[in-house]
Amino acid sequence: MTEVLLIATVVFAYALVSAPLSASVVTAPMVYTTVGLLFGAAGTGWFGLQADSEAISIVVEATLVLVLFTDAARMNVPSLRHDIAIPARLLGLGLPLTLLAGTVTAAWLLPEISWSGAFLLAAVLTPTDAALGQAVVSDQRLPVRVRQSLNVESGLNDGLMVPVVAVAIALAASEDNPAAPSDWFSFAAQQIVVGVSCGLLVGLVGGRLLRRAARAGRAEGVSRQLATLSLAAAAYASAELLEGNGFVAAFLAGMVFSVAAGAQHVEASDFTEDEGDLLSAVTFVVFGAVLIPPALSSLSWPVMGYAVLSLTFVRVLPALLALLGSGLLVQTRLFLGWFGPRGLATILFALLVAQEVDGPEAALIVDVATWTVLVSVYVHGATASIWTGRLGARLAAAPADHAEAAPSVVRPTRRRLG
Repeated sequence: MTEVLLIATVVFAYALVSAPLSASVVTAPMVYTTVGLLFGAAGTGWFGLQADSEAISIVVEATLVLVLFTDAARMNVPSLRHDIAIPARLLGLGLPLTLLAGTVTAAWLLPEISWSGAFLLAAVLTPTDAALGQAVVSDQRLPVRVRQSLNVESGLNDGLMVPVVAVAIALAASEDNPAAPSDWFSFAAQQIVVGVSCGLLVGLVGGRLLRRAARAGRAEGVSRQLATLSLAAAAYASAELLEGNGFVAAFLAGMVFSVAAGAQHVEASDFTEDEGDLLSAVTFVVFGAVLIPPALSSLSWPVMGYAVLSLTFVRVLPALLALLGSGLLVQTRLFLGWFGPRGLATILFALLVAQEVDGPEAALIVDVATWTVLVSVYVHGATASIWTGRLGARLAAAPADHAEAAPSVVRPTRRRLG
């Protein structure tokens, strides 16, 4: 109960000062991470849970399910067709290049890690975090197209990386008993096909039924919100029961639900997103209390070097290559490359690694991911307002027909934590 009281107190305390903090460089992930660090094993020791404990496992799975579902739902993917150019470049080319660069860099800088471990580390660190980048995507000083490009990218890349991470974890977990290539193909196919099928079915049927009930006046507001939460859980559970990937199912269910439910999905998703925000806050406290303390004792130049390279070279260079020929200014392309912060998805994937993979290699992967997120939480949070203001001023002085000023639709963003 000590952990529950601690989390409840910090969430409530942050709410009391959230307005002035939101106007500063101090972000909610900074606060929650710092609290976790102060009261975890590296501080007072009041937070006694371990990374592989059942309680942490439940929090991780519930958070990832809700975040994937709500991110996919708020993007409303079919409506992106007229505004997809930049996100498509970042996701279609930048994301696989980041995965490749991260794998090669890990194999080079961390010689004690296997190629499967290097691939797993890169997969864990490839997705970016909409919550850490929220200060950027909501800043009116930037053109809508720039802000929404980051919003769409961060909203979709964690879901796209789920099957990759799942397969990478399975490969790393079976290092001592390697299976035939055909077995791995069958495993990956089952995970993805079953996950996609369950997600499509639950999102489509649930969304249509909810829309019809709402139009007929049979479903009231609170019940619609609870129904949406139940769909995220149903997609995950059904896929897991059929030996598929429940996280893939949750992501696809949210994507299809936003279309099938029509206008109903906006109001119906509010409660689900609130729950996701609460669990996200819990995750950052867990990150500070559970993951950071062991990482402090394992800090080395290769570990910190990879963390720095992951946030710079491994992310920025692929983004620059993906945006060649886009018409964007060099300053804008560098900005889009830099603001790929690592946060919630990486923490959750790292916790999955801690629970599913044994051995020193897994511990190293978790430690490197932890340091990368720790640096990102504070550095991206501190630089967001400054760089946004400078780029905004530069674009305001540019000719009116510059590529960044092209029309773009304002889409919902993941709200600030707290």
